[in-house]
Amino acid sequence: MKKFFAVFALVASLMIGSAVAKAQASATSASSINGKWHFVLDTPGGDRENDADFTADADGKVTGTWGKSVVAGTFHDGKLSLAFQMTPEETGETAEMKIMGTLDEKGVLSGNWQFSAYDGTFTASHPKN
Repeated sequence: MKKFFAVFALVASLMIGSAVAKAQASATSASSINGKWHFVLDTPGGDRENDADFTADADGKVTGTWGKSVVAGTFHDGKLSLAFQMTPEETGETAEMKIMGTLDEKGVLSGNWQFSAYDGTFTASHPKN
């Protein structure tokens, strides 16, 4: 009976370890960044929300949109790096927007943003339809 429980515990451990490894691998594959995203940026004037849509090729090159702006960047090993020109309607100022974040195993992006003289943190997730 002890042998049965030992084998059962070993099999259960292997199955759990495999599931965790698959979740981590899935979060770092280029295709895991594909699709629509809802960003919440922490700014000095309060939270700002923005929608984006990304596509990554097999090499991790990211293209897509951030509101009305065209984005370009990379996604490798779960890390997103974007840099693109943007003109917010509220300021009319055109400057480079930088997004640097990490995708966790739950599918949530978080990290830092920088625009002109401003910067802060953000979180993003796929919108719930």
